[in-house]
Amino acid sequence: MFKRWLQQTTMATMVALAPLSVMAQETPKQGGDIVVTYKDDITTLDPAIGYDWVNWSMIKSLYSRLMDYAPGTPNPVPSLAESFTVSPDGLIYTFKLHRGVKFSNGREVVASDVKYSIERAVDPKTQGPGAGFFGAIKGFEDETGGKTTLSGIETPDDSTVIFNLSRPDATFLHVLAINFASVVPKEAVEAAAGDFGKKPVGSGTFILKDWTIGQQLVFERNKDYFVKGVPYIDSFKVEVGQEPLVALLRLQKGEVDIAGDGIPPAKFLEIKNSADGAQMIVDGEQLHTGYITLNTKVKPFDNVKVRQALNMAINKERITRILNGRATPANQPLPPLMPGYDKSFTGYAYDVAKAKALLAEAGYPDGFETVLYSTNTDPQPRIAQAIQQDLAAVGVKAEVRALAQANVISAGGTEGEAPMIWSGGMAWIADFPDPSNFYGPILGCAGAVPGGWNWSWYCNADLDKRAVAADSMSDPAKVAERTAAWGKIFTDIMADAPWIPVINERRVVAKSLRMGGADNIYIDPTRVINYDAIFVKQ
Repeated sequence: MFKRWLQQTTMATMVALAPLSVMAQETPKQGGDIVVTYKDDITTLDPAIGYDWVNWSMIKSLYSRLMDYAPGTPNPVPSLAESFTVSPDGLIYTFKLHRGVKFSNGREVVASDVKYSIERAVDPKTQGPGAGFFGAIKGFEDETGGKTTLSGIETPDDSTVIFNLSRPDATFLHVLAINFASVVPKEAVEAAAGDFGKKPVGSGTFILKDWTIGQQLVFERNKDYFVKGVPYIDSFKVEVGQEPLVALLRLQKGEVDIAGDGIPPAKFLEIKNSADGAQMIVDGEQLHTGYITLNTKVKPFDNVKVRQALNMAINKERITRILNGRATPANQPLPPLMPGYDKSFTGYAYDVAKAKALLAEAGYPDGFETVLYSTNTDPQPRIAQAIQQDLAAVGVKAEVRALAQANVISAGGTEGEAPMIWSGGMAWIADFPDPSNFYGPILGCAGAVPGGWNWSWYCNADLDKRAVAADSMSDPAKVAERTAAWGKIFTDIMADAPWIPVINERRVVAKSLRMGGADNIYIDPTRVINYDAIFVKQ
């Protein structure tokens, strides 16, 4: 589907597609209030900063972007943009905005808001992790170097935004659909005085009405949203501090509608085999890889032989058993469903003897001591303990620190702090269905910055150049060549072993019997949960 879309939109023709619509068997009903649960609180609702799978869905619904996705699919469609054109050389994108769209503060959204929002996302002072996505826009290097505007974004009038790129970018429409491209009003950001993440103002489908830290967030339907009839529910309340097992029991009693942390493995078979199991469980494949980061700036992980040895030390099959088989072992960063995945690549086989030999060769015949970070939501601490046991078998003594997700993210984004991180519970799920998304933020040099998500702090300038060259292949005739180039980048990365790819996990969600909508909007590939498209049946 991605290839077909690319062929349609890289021509210099006007594109105007229908607004978002629900892909569901039932007829959506208007109204209803729902309850969603998570164990951990949300850290921010600022789209330039937020980058975890819990706040991602909420940010999607609070703000609008030039592009978005058809619900439950990876297919980009115009959203805040009414239409757009692309020049034949792929270097100029011109967008026409819907008129009359309003922020929740009552002001109309204009082209200069789009320009400001993207410049803010790129500005180093924002300390957001998404700047690298916009690297193809002219002036990017200047702004990341200290200037405050992007010369490549023009706003000739209030309803026109023109992007001038320094190189073709095959992912650019996807980039304009990610959360970092969300449009915000400058006056609200400045009035919040550094606290915009707690006082969000957007033009999306919902408005934040209440946030009681450590307890709940309440989102109400934006009655002025520019697409009539969307969203369907009147409100959703997110209750935080809920243990997944307790949340599931409450869901079975009808007190909760979506258990956001999923079904604990210990309860999965019981729920699956229950009378209502088929209606409660949504189970699907996703563009996901769970991995262990090895901080290349912290000894002894600055030694490639150590990193390679630990890749051989982890029993991935045992971890899939902890998850009741809801995952398969991984051997490379890309998940099997992603274009560029190399089926012939075998990676590092589980081999304790070879791991020990390689550690000895690296100068650590007796192993070493280190720290392994993990989130504290089941089953992640149990998986971390399994990893700890595997490491002990090769002489590596790892202290497990199981913390709230926000604390793990903070440690990963702080240079020199976290030697190893098990990414489970926040492992990489593609922002958009393109192999480049598994590189820039989490393995590229642009992500190896304070607050970034490249927790290995791995930066290979040669691979960065190859990544730029691959993304510059925006000609539809070069799709296969581009895909092959990306695939080789990821298998070459494994020679440096900044990660231990562990699993490709399925997404399993539990929803109450009263919730309606197609399964794919509960495991939406670009939103996680699509609050815009779900509805209440009764």
